[in-house]
Amino acid sequence: MTSVPMHSPATTPYYYLFFLFSLFIFVFHGVTVISAENDITHIGAIIDVNSRIGKEENISMEIAIQNFNKASGNKKTLVLHVSDSGGNPLQASTAAENLIKQKQVQAIIGMETWQEAALVAEVSKRIRVPILSFAAPSITLPLTSVRWPFLVRMVNNDSLQVQCIASIVGSYDWRRVIVIYEADSYSTTDSGILTLLSDALQAVGSEVEHWSAFPPFSSLSDPNSFIREELEKINKYKQSRVFIIVRSSLELATRIITEAKQIGFMGRDSVWITADSVTNQFDIVNSSVMSSMQGIIGIRTPFSETSPSFKDFSIQFRNLFRSTDPQEDKSEPGIYALRAYDTISTIGLAMEKSTDISTSAALLDNILSSNFTGLSGQIQFQNRELSCFTTYEVVNVVGKSYNRLKFWSPEYGFTDEVIDGKMSQEKSTKSLLDDLVHWPGGLRRVPLGWVMPNAANRMVIGIPGRTSFEKFVKVKEGEDPTVVPKFDAAVGDITILANRTNYVEFTQPYAESGLTMVVPVKSEEKAWLFVKPFSAAMWLAVSIALMYTMFVVWFLEHRSNPEFRGPWMNQLSTAMWFTFSTIFFAHREALRSNFTRVVMVVWLFVVFVLTSSYTASLTSMLTVQRLQPTVTDIATLQRSNSPVGCDGDSFVLKYMQDVLKFDGSNIINVKSEYDYPEAFRNGTIKAAFLELPYSRVFIKRNCKDYQVTENTHRFGGLSFIFPKGSPIARDFSNAFLKLSEEGKLNELDRKWFKSSNNECADSNKDTDNQSLSVSNFWGLFLLTALTSTIMLVLYILHLFRKFGRHSVRPIGTTSGTDASFWSRIKALRTYFSNSQQLHMSNKDLNSDEARDDVVVLISSNNGELISAYNTPGHPQATPVTEIEMPETYTGESKAQTRVLRILNSFPGKRRRVHGFNYEDPERQRIPNST
Repeated sequence: MTSVPMHSPATTPYYYLFFLFSLFIFVFHGVTVISAENDITHIGAIIDVNSRIGKEENISMEIAIQNFNKASGNKKTLVLHVSDSGGNPLQASTAAENLIKQKQVQAIIGMETWQEAALVAEVSKRIRVPILSFAAPSITLPLTSVRWPFLVRMVNNDSLQVQCIASIVGSYDWRRVIVIYEADSYSTTDSGILTLLSDALQAVGSEVEHWSAFPPFSSLSDPNSFIREELEKINKYKQSRVFIIVRSSLELATRIITEAKQIGFMGRDSVWITADSVTNQFDIVNSSVMSSMQGIIGIRTPFSETSPSFKDFSIQFRNLFRSTDPQEDKSEPGIYALRAYDTISTIGLAMEKSTDISTSAALLDNILSSNFTGLSGQIQFQNRELSCFTTYEVVNVVGKSYNRLKFWSPEYGFTDEVIDGKMSQEKSTKSLLDDLVHWPGGLRRVPLGWVMPNAANRMVIGIPGRTSFEKFVKVKEGEDPTVVPKFDAAVGDITILANRTNYVEFTQPYAESGLTMVVPVKSEEKAWLFVKPFSAAMWLAVSIALMYTMFVVWFLEHRSNPEFRGPWMNQLSTAMWFTFSTIFFAHREALRSNFTRVVMVVWLFVVFVLTSSYTASLTSMLTVQRLQPTVTDIATLQRSNSPVGCDGDSFVLKYMQDVLKFDGSNIINVKSEYDYPEAFRNGTIKAAFLELPYSRVFIKRNCKDYQVTENTHRFGGLSFIFPKGSPIARDFSNAFLKLSEEGKLNELDRKWFKSSNNECADSNKDTDNQSLSVSNFWGLFLLTALTSTIMLVLYILHLFRKFGRHSVRPIGTTSGTDASFWSRIKALRTYFSNSQQLHMSNKDLNSDEARDDVVVLISSNNGELISAYNTPGHPQATPVTEIEMPETYTGESKAQTRVLRILNSFPGKRRRVHGFNYEDPERQRIPNST
């Protein structure tokens, strides 16, 4: 039996040592393999590798992968797996499943269309792989994030883009536009941007006249013929020339513009606006195509081209692009290349943020928390969509390139600058682009945005077939609104009514419109016309002024003028006659007081002005025919059930029944303007209801026989009409407003409606309104009243002063101060009423003998002596001696004779008694008082 040798104790330790070493190598080798596998992140990309956008995105992602893997401090490696979608959403969906299952990708980026992104998102929803899409829906629905929780959109939706387009349209008041878009073969989701655009245009007062949908360019066997046929339809049937291209491939857009130029759509008054899907690719359009796009306005997503990171990237991109596709002339990166680069950077930074990325949810959270500045702008997400401050750049194609015009944002509108992704704080308040735009066709002004139809489709103008007035045309009431689209416009005396606005577009009114009542007139009675020049208040004021002046004249002349003395009735009649008849002839009564003369000078001036004004006003009233309407208001007609006439074929008939409440049996249809006079003469109608322009024409021709009464019942005015939404209506409205502001409409109004007969111009004036009132002469009345009052006050003061100096006491008293107060009042009355003064000058009293012998007599009207005193015993304070005597005399009375004889006893030379020169008997005989 063979025994098996056993290990010796000496070899056993080596055996265990070898076993432990082998286990150590195995374990550490496995850890190294696992660690190497964990440092690699596989990223899938689904793009159209044969398109220009796909080529740019592919190169940008390769550059981003290389830069990330080479960067110092990065301990993770990104591996990119690219799949071709061919622009087919179904192919993109299949590619996504292959990338996830075969390549074990941890994230997928790409998808240029929303249809592709939606299908790939459905795949990621099942497998839970984050999807970073280069496309977003036109309208972001609230449940989008719930439906596709792993979908992240690297762009914004179209809501802001269409607002920018609408702002351009609204700033130039283009009322109607034509929208061109490339229809999607796989779904109808493109209707979102069309809805947004329609709403945005309506917000600025514009609307879409025509939607022009084109199939995908790749599906057209003969694209030139198809495009030309569609444009010819627009040229034939549509007037708008504002074209907006949205959601179109560059190939289709450039081909449309080329064909449009041949048809003439790139000429004067045409406007072309392109959305960012086309404008973002202007940099890669060749020069020949760019030259055919002159004047196009485009909006694009701006990005900084001056940052160091962009310059480094641009160098890498150009070098790699030229080596990959040397046949391409344009090698500059666009916004699509920048977004692809930023997408890789987003995933790379998300991988670095956490050491535990074993789950897709952790990677998605890191992506959504990104916040950095990339090549395309700020990268930050909200509701799984890029939420950075969005700014659009407005450019204009000029020559073989394009010029930057403005920047636009929803907060600030159009501005000149954008700084660090934020708009300038100064909002533009001027017109959008001022004079910076090069319009199609070399037009220097702002294009109208519409053109008149071409020769093959002349504009059809509708004119009403029947009219009651030859100078106008009129739309027949009850016209079928469905007939309106057969015409391009209707001109005439068309009244703007509320129900008509539901079917047609009215221009601004070029004339007033309203309903007036025309009635016959009769001549005004002239028997009492002579009192009409002055109003009642004026006559009262003249009477008061006359009476006051009469009183002042009497008061001033009563003491010194004998013509104003005697019985009270004589005094009153004399004062009244003197004051009233002053203006007509000279009076026998001479004025004695200077105060009276001042009063009469002013009164003569007042009377002269009043009589001249009265004469002129009365002459006007007598020479101009005054007419009074036979009916003054509608209520009178309704109470008497009087028949009235109107144009029965117009809306006036219905208005009179529904609004003015006339009985239909009392409304007579008058078919012609020449039938109205005959209807009035034979009593068929008592009044006619005509629209304002017609009544003006009728009154111009018959102003002596008819008159417009009642207030005008206003309507909307007269204007032209166009089909609903016609852009031409706006231009006609602007033209009417311009004519109105320049005064041209007023000139036409005066030319057509001004009466040729001057009598007609004044025949309807109201006589009462022509009467002169106190307000016209209050200054004159104030002048005469103040003058009379001042003279009266001065005279009274003068009278009191003289009475105080020459008060006379009764015979037998020793002092004038003993008289009672009432006695002095009585003396003052007697002094004012019964006496006049004889004055002797200082020259007459120049000798002591004369002063000693002077005797002062006071006598009554009947000649009896009242009082007397001798001056030697009562020396006078003044050198003047006064002798009082009756004022009323017809000849040389006895009392006067006695006074004069007394004066004759004074030696001296010459004496003066109330204007009479008296001398010694030896030298001169006393003159007769008359």
